[in-house]
Amino acid sequence: MNPLMNASRTYQRSAIQGATPIELVIFLYDSAIQDLGRAVSAMRSGEIERRAAEVGHALMVLQQLQGTLDFERGGTAARQFEQFYNLLRAKVLEAQMRASPELMEHQLRYLSEVRECWIQAKAQLQAQSQPAIHGNAVTTANVKSGWQA
Repeated sequence: MNPLMNASRTYQRSAIQGATPIELVIFLYDSAIQDLGRAVSAMRSGEIERRAAEVGHALMVLQQLQGTLDFERGGTAARQFEQFYNLLRAKVLEAQMRASPELMEHQLRYLSEVRECWIQAKAQLQAQSQPAIHGNAVTTANVKSGWQA
């Protein structure tokens, strides 16, 4: 591994260690978005192994996001996120099996729209100086993206 990659990973590790819960959620969204973007690129260039690896990692990230849901405190919001993640994973798998970059790009857009809602939620929380909970931004996310279960 080259020194620049080592420095980048070290920086990433320290950023994660000092991150708030909402920043960690955003980081996971960023990771899944990058994975799906690389999967689309691999689909278009016919790189089946790379596509499979990128999709596999994106699915693990989505599972991690789903695993952080707090149904007791998140209530309806957490259940809606669970439905969103289930549908998103199913569609990513469908895009993978059909080798459809267009379908994958649709999922990438949905994920990006919800990520932007998390960015807005983070800004609002910082303005209010209140702690963040994973399930709090679902109403904003549903309104912005138009996604419904």
